[in-house]
Amino acid sequence: MTHPMRGPANAAIEQHDVRALRAALDAGADVEEAQSGIPLLVHAVDVESDGATQRRTPVHVDMTALLLARGADPTRRATEGPRMSAEELAELTGHWLAVELFRAWRRER
Repeated sequence: MTHPMRGPANAAIEQHDVRALRAALDAGADVEEAQSGIPLLVHAVDVESDGATQRRTPVHVDMTALLLARGADPTRRATEGPRMSAEELAELTGHWLAVELFRAWRRER
């Protein structure tokens, strides 16, 4: 169930639902939306990394890749909690696939 204060894009990330995330973005959700000061991309990196650790499954990068493809900035810092960027969080948590995407993003700039 969607949290009443959580937008559809954040809810999709929380539910690990890349199709719902795409639908939310297609419906006009801002790729730079922040829930409680945490940008969507930071949230996606956190959920992907945490999910892999908790389930002991390989890390995936589908939500991070979609947000990056739609224009999210991996250097944008959270304004609440650990005030780090998606790029920094990926490095810290060992989310190596996101790190690779962010490195490619930097090379293309």
